[in-house]
Amino acid sequence: MTDIAIQVNNLSKQYHIGKKQKRYHTLRDSLSDVFVAPLHRASRLLRGQATRAAGLQDTIWALKDVSFEIKSGEVVGIIGRNGAGKSTLLKILSRITEPTQGSIDIYGRVGSLLEVGTGFHPELSGRENIYLNGAILGMSHHEIDERFDAIVNFAEVETFLDTPVKHYSSGMYLRLAFAVAAHLEPEILLVDEVLAVGDASFQKKCLGKMSEVAQTGRTVLFVSHNMSAIENLCSRAILLQNGQYIMDGSPVEVISAYLDEQQLASSQDLASAPRPKSDYTPIIRSINILNADGESASTIRSGDPVSFEIGYRSEDLNRNLMFSVLIETLTGGPILFFQTLTHHGPVEEWPSEGIVRCHVPSLPLLAGTYRITIECATGRRRSQLVDKVEHCAELNVAASDYFETGFLPKAGPHGYFLLKAEWKIPEVVAEPHS
Repeated sequence: MTDIAIQVNNLSKQYHIGKKQKRYHTLRDSLSDVFVAPLHRASRLLRGQATRAAGLQDTIWALKDVSFEIKSGEVVGIIGRNGAGKSTLLKILSRITEPTQGSIDIYGRVGSLLEVGTGFHPELSGRENIYLNGAILGMSHHEIDERFDAIVNFAEVETFLDTPVKHYSSGMYLRLAFAVAAHLEPEILLVDEVLAVGDASFQKKCLGKMSEVAQTGRTVLFVSHNMSAIENLCSRAILLQNGQYIMDGSPVEVISAYLDEQQLASSQDLASAPRPKSDYTPIIRSINILNADGESASTIRSGDPVSFEIGYRSEDLNRNLMFSVLIETLTGGPILFFQTLTHHGPVEEWPSEGIVRCHVPSLPLLAGTYRITIECATGRRRSQLVDKVEHCAELNVAASDYFETGFLPKAGPHGYFLLKAEWKIPEVVAEPHS
């Protein structure tokens, strides 16, 4: 018997830009399409209109000539920037979409937890979807019964178990989807950014279950932007960039290469960046992250100095401006907040344009990836915001010997901050000889 779980050979996937995505269909919709769709196509042809994707010239390769193999029992992280092809790869492996070129060979039952909305039938209840997913994996009714209570307890959706899942919130949906994928015990588990939705307690529970699954000998492919999770859970990592396979190796090596590539994005032009409100005035023009040497860098070691430079231009609003830097987790949780008013005091008159620098002498964050949001207000309250650019940059924090003990503290379920403290250890007192 082969020890290979997944074999990917020259895999490529091409998409037509602008092509509409299909919504889910009921049985009545499907039957109706069988009879009505040919009539619609004939009508469009008679009117001289194109059908399907005719005329679409713009295409994009989401994956291009990707090849690798994964052995049974390996836990492999897939990392890369947005648009690198990570989610497309997992969709092909899950048989949700077909490759344009290349082939895949999978040896074992596959369970998938992709983005919210994939895997469940929205018209069926939570209970019915649990049994449906188990049946798809080839499990008997008795095998699903044995795991049913554990799934429901983990997902915490017992009250809504007999409600169609289309009425679930995204959090309820994700909890149930993860519980089903993890507890029905497929031989190969595909997980795509499971920490992108959910509260802190669910994320902690999720990581704990992922760690448990990883120790049972099952094959796991884990896509995440959380570098700490990749490092702690995976024995191997693969880096994708612009749809292409870049490298494969230990999580530490691959994450390091990924962070080096991220350095290129440390300085951002924000003049035309999207704002959460259409009536915001684009005062904020740029963001630049600087290391201890004053050089642009998106990766900073724990405990090292870091500076955030905000470029601005304001022709009309130049009195009582207030700038803020908000550091958040990848899931949107606020971590640190720096503000000119509280750290510097009020500034009544501002130049019409310039650069504001926020310098942090020692970054107290654990290793991980964080997002930066920049705000500008007039007055002394954040409610008077005139400009805001959300998640305009990423701050990658690398582990360091912060406490000078030879041990590198890792991010995990214990928090995000590093703070020096003194421990007093009791001494062993020798007992007198008799």
